[in-house]
Amino acid sequence: MESETRVPLAERMRPKNLSEVIGQSHLLGKNEIISHIVKNKEPVSLILWGPPGSGKTTLARVIAKEVNAEFTEISAVTSGKKDVEKVIEHARQNWNLQLRTLLFVDEIHRFNKAQQDAFLPHVESGLITLIGATTENPSFEVITPLLSRTRVLVLEPHTKADLMSILTHAVEEERATKRVAPEALDYIAELSGGDARVALGNLELALATSKKVTIETVKTVAQKRLPGYDKKGDMHYNVISAFIKSMRGSDVDATLYYMARMLDAGEDPKFIARRMLIFASEDIGLAGNGALGLALNAFQAVERIGMPESNYILFHVATALAKAEKSRATTEAMRRAQDLAKRYSEAPVPLHLRNAPTKLMKDLGYTKGYKWEADFKHTNGFLPEELKDEKIF
Repeated sequence: MESETRVPLAERMRPKNLSEVIGQSHLLGKNEIISHIVKNKEPVSLILWGPPGSGKTTLARVIAKEVNAEFTEISAVTSGKKDVEKVIEHARQNWNLQLRTLLFVDEIHRFNKAQQDAFLPHVESGLITLIGATTENPSFEVITPLLSRTRVLVLEPHTKADLMSILTHAVEEERATKRVAPEALDYIAELSGGDARVALGNLELALATSKKVTIETVKTVAQKRLPGYDKKGDMHYNVISAFIKSMRGSDVDATLYYMARMLDAGEDPKFIARRMLIFASEDIGLAGNGALGLALNAFQAVERIGMPESNYILFHVATALAKAEKSRATTEAMRRAQDLAKRYSEAPVPLHLRNAPTKLMKDLGYTKGYKWEADFKHTNGFLPEELKDEKIF
């Protein structure tokens, strides 16, 4: 039999009941949903959406224990149709014995539509309580019929205070309080990016490496949590959105922070330069006509120079765009024009503005009264008759 010490520290520290869970107070508070589920002993099918190490598996296990349901776990990465069929058959046996089955599907977004469809009748009948875990936005990755039969709960990354509590508890349980310097624990919490699994793994490695764990020990052995940033994932869109909104709000500090975060995560610098080019026209517009040229120069420079030298250009231009005066006048005018073009797509062009390459057309009134003069104003205006009272800009 394997010694318990060979089980990873993160697994040994996993909470066994709700009172031991640290963090996610917006879900675990007295009047929040998970507390109600546990209090009423009535499991509810859920989709737990959150970053790695935020406690999705732990919550599923705790809920199963608290509502007296058998916990069954499969991973969408390694499981197939036969694995799901086995679980469903076992759930039927439990049903006959009046036992509940809670099925936890890790990375449920990895299952395709047909695989997710297979759960529907069993969730609907109550044969299983389904808890799916995903790091991706379920709006895009989980089928609508399954979403309509579950509650989506959003888990947040652990705060530094949460991680400090988790690490302190682990050190006490390992009887290693005197071996770990407080500043080392603080450094581990800072380094782990809200991921409790990474934090505990770093602590375990540090304890195994040195009799006295200091900041230097942690720097030597610890794993820095990789940025939770997938170029096709939800975080990608959240960070670029924050970057654009920070420039729009003229917050230079936030602008530079989000840019640095994207670049640190490996974002394509040309993607960032393209977004700044669009921003220069969309949000600065006529308030600073030079912004468009500056952003275009930045994009061309990034193409020609490459990284890391392009960092100087990107941060320079992002700062300039954030500090620039803003005007969305042309953007709003564009949208009004597009709306009118759709609503009046068949409006006849006024006769005096029509092309008249033949005598017949001139006789019919084409170009009548129009003069080839700069800033010429025709008495009938330039818009179609139906739109003559419309104001676009």
